[in-house]
Amino acid sequence: MNEQDIDRGMKALALVDKDVERALEELGPPPPRPRSKGFETFLKTIVSQQISTEVARVIMQRVSSLMPEITATGLMSVNDQALRDAGLSWRKVEYAKGLAEAVHFGHFDVDGLDALSDKDAIETITRLRGFGRWSAEIYLMFSLRRRDIFPADDLALQVSLGRLKGLSDKPTPKQARDMVAHWAPWRSVGALFLWHYYHGAPA
Repeated sequence: MNEQDIDRGMKALALVDKDVERALEELGPPPPRPRSKGFETFLKTIVSQQISTEVARVIMQRVSSLMPEITATGLMSVNDQALRDAGLSWRKVEYAKGLAEAVHFGHFDVDGLDALSDKDAIETITRLRGFGRWSAEIYLMFSLRRRDIFPADDLALQVSLGRLKGLSDKPTPKQARDMVAHWAPWRSVGALFLWHYYHGAPA
């Protein structure tokens, strides 16, 4: 989503949600957060699971240096122990090699995700070991730039939505999805704004 998409989406959301309108006046719109699409982004997703951004960056640099190019074939050529020595847990080595094999043997078509519906793309991604619904939704939002995705399992989104709506506690994922149903077809922009609000609004 670029700035134009975000601007259009925020204007639409402000018309249907007074709480968004108020918060938008206070904080302004969120900045774009684009990510590239393809194998490398999926590999980075595995590397970054449950560790800090900085640690993930360092480990990804080490892993990348083991390959002539960051591709499925390149990763398959790397010894498992070398990946472990670079900082990946054995579970993440398993996930990374599984991803590489799925792409290499044609079981997972990264480029083909563009042609799939949101639902089918999420189902395709979550068939990979190590990729849950949240990871799939994040890929659709930031790499495929789909406009109507809401990763309700994200803790920061739950907390931020609870604050925005003046709740005493954060909503459950199901409650969160129900609460933003009227944000369609701009739920990706709404999610982006909630992360913005999480960092900018008082607790």
